[in-house]
Amino acid sequence: MAYISKPFSLSQVTVALAIALSPVMANANDAQSSNTQTSTVTSQTANTEEKIDFVERLQIIGHNDKLRTEAGSATLIGEVELEKFKFDDINRVLYNVPGINIREEDGFGLRPNIGFRGATPERSKKITVMEDGILIGPAPYSAPAAYYFPMMSKMTSLEVFKGPAAIKYGPNTVAGALNMNTRAVPDAQEGMIDVSLGTDAYSKVHGFYGNTFGNLGVLIEGINMQSEGFKTLDSVNDNGNSDTGFDKNDIMAKFRYDLTTGDIEHTFGLKLSYADELSNESYLGLTDDDFYQSPNRRYSASQLDKMDWQHQQIQFTHFMQTQNFDVTTHVYRNEFERSWFKINGFKGGLINSDLQDILANPDSDVNARFYQILTGQANSLAEHEKIIVGDNAREYYSQGIQSDLYFDINLLGLKHKFNAGVRFHQDQIERNHTTDSFNMRSAQLVSDGSAQVATTTNREKTDAISVFFKDTINYEALAVTLGVRGEFIDSTYQNRKVGEEDDWQKKSSSIWLPSLSAFYTLSDSAGLLFGVHQGFVPTSPKEGPEVDIEKSVNYEFGGRYNNGNANVEAIFFFNDVSNLKESCSFSAASSCGDSLDKEFNGSEVDVYGLEFTAGYTAELTKQLDLPLSVVYTYTDSEFKNTFSSDFPMWGDIEAGDAVPYLPENQLTINIGITAEQWDINLIARYVDDMLEASGDGVTLSGVSTKAYSVVDLSASYYLGNYGKIYVKADNLFESEEIISRRPYGARPSKPQQFFVGYQYNF
Repeated sequence: MAYISKPFSLSQVTVALAIALSPVMANANDAQSSNTQTSTVTSQTANTEEKIDFVERLQIIGHNDKLRTEAGSATLIGEVELEKFKFDDINRVLYNVPGINIREEDGFGLRPNIGFRGATPERSKKITVMEDGILIGPAPYSAPAAYYFPMMSKMTSLEVFKGPAAIKYGPNTVAGALNMNTRAVPDAQEGMIDVSLGTDAYSKVHGFYGNTFGNLGVLIEGINMQSEGFKTLDSVNDNGNSDTGFDKNDIMAKFRYDLTTGDIEHTFGLKLSYADELSNESYLGLTDDDFYQSPNRRYSASQLDKMDWQHQQIQFTHFMQTQNFDVTTHVYRNEFERSWFKINGFKGGLINSDLQDILANPDSDVNARFYQILTGQANSLAEHEKIIVGDNAREYYSQGIQSDLYFDINLLGLKHKFNAGVRFHQDQIERNHTTDSFNMRSAQLVSDGSAQVATTTNREKTDAISVFFKDTINYEALAVTLGVRGEFIDSTYQNRKVGEEDDWQKKSSSIWLPSLSAFYTLSDSAGLLFGVHQGFVPTSPKEGPEVDIEKSVNYEFGGRYNNGNANVEAIFFFNDVSNLKESCSFSAASSCGDSLDKEFNGSEVDVYGLEFTAGYTAELTKQLDLPLSVVYTYTDSEFKNTFSSDFPMWGDIEAGDAVPYLPENQLTINIGITAEQWDINLIARYVDDMLEASGDGVTLSGVSTKAYSVVDLSASYYLGNYGKIYVKADNLFESEEIISRRPYGARPSKPQQFFVGYQYNF
């Protein structure tokens, strides 16, 4: 009989939360007010005599002209930086952050693949992804692959935490955390309308309005973004549709109510949002030869491919502050439902018909026939030549309650800054995968009339409690931060396929993850930092004890310099991974077969490198400034053991082999010219070549992407009280390269695109 856990009772959670926090709060009576950052548009540092303004108390890094003294690697990209290029693609934004490794896929960043410091970028499943400090992945514990990703256009700031700075965020701590902040409710009337048009029938309409009426604040924001896409189908389908683009919507409402009485501040917040996407995207790529003849081509076999999803979110927030401490509590629920209708491959049988192998070796005796069918040059004749199109339909939810406590206190002559938190979280994924069979007929996919087949029907669910505690101790020029994170996980797996209901399991796991970091201030403008922490990625509810958790010990050492006009940061990092864990998915390869969603052990791996950032603003004249910045990342890796694996990115590994999709060198250069009424900004990035597979004996063994460079340009002209007009050019010099050969075949980077827009703020 299957075990199904009950949802958390809100009353049980509230009582448990009070018990968990009461010892800490009891010791806060002598604390001073917290000195942290708020998430207002203009980042301000509260001093010990001032109360912290309520916003969602999410953003901890501030823009200022002083030396940042927090230990650990933390990067903020604020609203001013985001406005420069108005990127809709999270990948393009993150190239300005050191230590990031990305496998691009669709050119628009619809389903990003993001890793930090060598962690596998596949569907961003090894980083902790948050929106306004809340886990935003569809099921972060049960199925961490982030097939949903928030719309970048509505974000006003973005934070990346790596090393010990990420220990308070989980469940995944091997790499780090990404937090994206939405717009705060304004204290006074504020609004904006932004309309832009571009090539490939691109359009975006974005607007918001907010105001505060007495104690009640309100914000409404909405975005529609669409494009016909830059790829061209070989043949129009029966519905006359040749669109390879997307249509996305996002609507958000926020409410804030101030109930402050006397010396105790109480603020309540409510956030409601709805988003959807309809995109004619495909996992099917090209052969290398076809790519270099026409990189934006799409084969006829992908004409029915379509992603259709909806996402809903509700979040309630309570902020309480006294003279001695403050507590922020969130209650949240996210729901995500998707239908991902796409080509899975051929019906096959005794003849090998793996899509990845067909496109990697299209001229072989076996593959040549399959290649002709994919491209619509030949019709399906035999049973094994039928094309299987699968609908990977899934339903997710993620819900919980979390609370964070901050307070300062003097103990034994030392200043302590305490931060503690607890979270009760539950998430679930239900898979309802089906397949349909089609024949290729005159470059059209025609149903063979057979009944739809249910292939995967299961449920994975997780109940998790996590706690963290951090204490920053200041002694003269030295600040030492001690931290620990605890994860306590109960999970269940249930096969819901008729006749296989006895296939289920329940398991529990727990772990404590310590961290230590320090910052030594050398002067008002320079300092050194050091950190070490333990990283962790849990196994999925379906996996048995034969698959180990991913675990690592991560080190970093570096320094910062900031004299108010120039800033430099350099950090060396070393991640000692005791067991690298990967899972096989359609987005990774079509050769998973019966191993779809199965996890694999990869033994010991070392990842090491350097992160370097520098910025300087030169004053050309009294009216002209020249801001410059450089972001450079060097990363290397090696497996420490020799072994063989069925995972299609590994194969037969020799000790010393590097991990896939990890460029050795990455460089981003920003150059701008700013005046009172106009500005021009240019960003150039270089990404080194990347291995498609690590070992021998798999389809893409020995194959790499080529190094490539891309330049983007933006310019704005301000019309005073009448707003501003702006133009953008993505990929200014029209350089297109193969950015990946996964899931199936060569995929292009985004081609040259131009945009023009008008923005009015009031």
